Amino acid sequence: MEYGAIDLHLKTSVIRIVDADGEVVVDRTVATTRAALTGVFAGRAPLRVLVESGTESEWVAQTLEACGHAVIVADPNYALMYGHRARRIKTDKRDVAALAEACRLGIYRAAHRVSAAQREARRVVRIREQLVRIRTQTINQLRAQLRQEGIRLGPGSAETVVPHLDALAMPDALRLGLTPLRAVLASLAPVLAAATADVVARASADPVVRRFLTVPGIGPITAVTFRAALDTWERFRDASAATAFLGLVPREDSSGTRQRKGAITKAGPGPVRALLVQAAWVVWRQRQSGAALHAWVERLAARRGKRIAVVALARRLARILFALWRDETDYQAAPGVVAA
Repeated sequence: MEYGAIDLHLKTSVIRIVDADGEVVVDRTVATTRAALTGVFAGRAPLRVLVESGTESEWVAQTLEACGHAVIVADPNYALMYGHRARRIKTDKRDVAALAEACRLGIYRAAHRVSAAQREARRVVRIREQLVRIRTQTINQLRAQLRQEGIRLGPGSAETVVPHLDALAMPDALRLGLTPLRAVLASLAPVLAAATADVVARASADPVVRRFLTVPGIGPITAVTFRAALDTWERFRDASAATAFLGLVPREDSSGTRQRKGAITKAGPGPVRALLVQAAWVVWRQRQSGAALHAWVERLAARRGKRIAVVALARRLARILFALWRDETDYQAAPGVVAA
């Protein structure tokens, strides 16, 4: 059997194929396109190919699988995979040689490959996140420009900014100068509304996400984003592993009898973590949204402070969502618990 590896880059990639004894069969640089990769791998006897996980890795893996080969998308953080590479002299040729040898010897750790459905869900939520980010930046710039002229826009939701702006008294020159920012906000509104509606529709159609929506503080955006980020609960050992993946566990520097824990690691997908913290704030502010959880976070806040308690509640929400997913059940508050 032969073993292959690809050192992927945006424009060109380096391919190496070796035989069972490690002898080089193919060593070539090609354009990073479906046609170029198919030209190298189509028609060859089935082989195992190692590709580092990255932006290009999924479509490349699918292209090679269509040619009849077994593809391993590998975790690039697994240092042993590069055991045959001199780290002080890094080149594409050395990288691909190390990857090919790792593929031949089986020295790699496979990365999780997200399902097609959740890749699409990730695309939808990320595009919506970008639209929200653009809207926020535009509103901030608008407020800053008004403040420079001694004018305050006043509080309100993002959806009310344009009407509030139109109602403000200001010099004609200033209003004319702010026209581009107003136009951006006005044009973003229907696009963002459509993107949000798409996420809500996905939430309604997915039975797993519908279970998430039974949890206090969890809305369609948070539920769909959480589902898309984790893809499947089976890839995690337990709820603790899932919360560690989301960066919601404390940093730790412990040795012997000394034990030190700090702020959360903030590893993994930041948008999911931010949404869970927002959901925790909803539970904190709205007692009726979840009496049991509200009572729990209030007790913790009395001992550790409000901010620490809210982050701990975000971690608890993540564990609850994981448990509902794993057990295929809806959320039920602990019996006999009332808000303090």
